[in-house]
Amino acid sequence: MKITSTALSLNVADTDASAHFAKTHFGFTEAMADDGFVSLNHPDAGVNVVFLRTGLGTFKPDFVAGSAGQGMLIAFVVDDVDAEFARIAAEGASVVTEPETEPWGERYCQFVDPNGIVWQLVQWV
Repeated sequence: MKITSTALSLNVADTDASAHFAKTHFGFTEAMADDGFVSLNHPDAGVNVVFLRTGLGTFKPDFVAGSAGQGMLIAFVVDDVDAEFARIAAEGASVVTEPETEPWGERYCQFVDPNGIVWQLVQWV
């Protein structure tokens, strides 16, 4: 198998709110959008993040089409967690976890978007 790209498709109540959060605080850009659908890409992340409006008929199987805000966490490795935390917090993003370091060397912080998706930044120290 040759995989040519990767995308995370997340069901949310308000696609525009999560897309705005990702663009404003994490540097994503809009690749395409339509009613109930926003696809974002990032020049460095190597992954597209797609927001689908919950209940969209094209999401199948429908029995698993719940909201991504229930336990979803997106993590990105960065060079300087503390600097990124300071920038994103100053921009007004809702902080879940201020920077802290786990015993195994993972320094991380977390924010939450308007749909309840946790966005985590990680630095290995």
